[in-house]
Amino acid sequence: MNAIDFSPLYRSTVGFDRLASLLDSALQHNPGSGYPPYNIESIEDNEYAITLAVAGFDQSELDLQTERGVLTVRGEKKSDDKADRNYLYQGIATRAFERKFQLADHVEVVDADLTNGMLTIKLVKEIPEAMKPKRISIGAGTPALTTGKTVEAA
Repeated sequence: MNAIDFSPLYRSTVGFDRLASLLDSALQHNPGSGYPPYNIESIEDNEYAITLAVAGFDQSELDLQTERGVLTVRGEKKSDDKADRNYLYQGIATRAFERKFQLADHVEVVDADLTNGMLTIKLVKEIPEAMKPKRISIGAGTPALTTGKTVEAA
């Protein structure tokens, strides 16, 4: 696979340093395993949910972590009485898994719930007050920034 040149994008953007690495990792993602299947949905403007089908897994066999903008969901079945069972057909997958989701800036996990074999992870994007839009007034001859020094006209 050829590397993508992002330099034209950087000419008109500021602060998107992680964009190239995010896209690169998304393009290198191994689509070989679709297990467990999942949905990502937008609930409202800043609310999201990730739902994973984890049939056969108990709450104690699932682990959720966030670290540096990555949500990791792991599942590992504890050893049970599989050796005592004689399956004629075993279509319910209970193999260990790890799914990673790259979270955008300021997206936080707020809740997780396991119901009927569906793990639902709720996320919220909370934009800090300092990053919200601010109205800048245009003054009549007053400087936008003051330094504390007065400049006298000659």
